[in-house]
Amino acid sequence: MNDITTQQLALLLTGHDTVQRARCWNASLNTAMQASDIATPARQAAFLAQLLVESDELRHTEERLNYSPGRLRQVWPHEFPSDAAAAPFGHRAQALANRVYGARMGNRGIASGDGWRYRGRGLIQLTGRDHYASFARSSGLDVLADPDLLLLPDGAARSAAWFWQHRGLNSLADHAAGPDGVAAFARICRLVNGGENGLALRHRCWRRARDVLGIPAPGAKPA
Repeated sequence: MNDITTQQLALLLTGHDTVQRARCWNASLNTAMQASDIATPARQAAFLAQLLVESDELRHTEERLNYSPGRLRQVWPHEFPSDAAAAPFGHRAQALANRVYGARMGNRGIASGDGWRYRGRGLIQLTGRDHYASFARSSGLDVLADPDLLLLPDGAARSAAWFWQHRGLNSLADHAAGPDGVAAFARICRLVNGGENGLALRHRCWRRARDVLGIPAPGAKPA
């Protein structure tokens, strides 16, 4: 495996502090990719492209739940079918997390606070007690006892790489380098995000990562 350099990572980022962010994250990302067999340029490009979108280019490691009531109705229409139902949870992140994540994904009931305690964290956000427990068993990092470990570079990168490998995305990333690459990458996007949210942006980030890592377009013939 060739490590991603700080300079390469900075080229994947936009904004005024690209070098600072690259220096903050580079070592943790390389360690995490090595541990989860994200060991080829094709795998690295597909993985990094997803991280750029999921974390707003390594700026955020925590799910943002500060929604207006109107936005709540769009994101969770079954939970909040009316303005009256959504109003008590508007701009109340903790109450919202306990409502929408309580008694799901291994979390205990709403009153337990597990929905908030095990909200989305990491570069590819782990959500729910079951995912936290699975990652803790695999990594030895006790994120059940201290969920905020997933907000730090080591935990955030390791959990993202664990999720990637756990979902079989290395194999799909290998296919993304072949003739059916665009379809394979679209499937990766769905498995990471649960749908096609930000699909065009994910493709742009993937193209940028391929360019930086020197990978030809999917299906391109060698010169």
